[in-house]
Amino acid sequence: MAWIYLLIASLFEMLFAVTMKYADGFSRVGWSIFTVAAGIASLLFLTAAMKTLPVSVAYPAWTAVGSVGTVILGAVLFNEPLTAMKIVCVGAIVAGIIGLRLQAG
Repeated sequence: MAWIYLLIASLFEMLFAVTMKYADGFSRVGWSIFTVAAGIASLLFLTAAMKTLPVSVAYPAWTAVGSVGTVILGAVLFNEPLTAMKIVCVGAIVAGIIGLRLQAG
């Protein structure tokens, strides 16, 4: 169940990052509220995951999944370029997540 909580936390982390862009420096109230809510939800689910998972696995995995998802969403929603170097770096992050998952059991 902890890995499911971690996945949900990571999804909220991606939502947090994307809505920050829409909040436009917190100048748009509706998006700003949504941003704060997504951030809080992300931390709540991360905390639930950390009840079982070690911090040395949960936190890096949370940031990694959030980072990879944000790169993908940036390309899809904001037409940010997916360069070869970005793809290689995302691959390295994914490899790290897999390694952490295998190590944690």
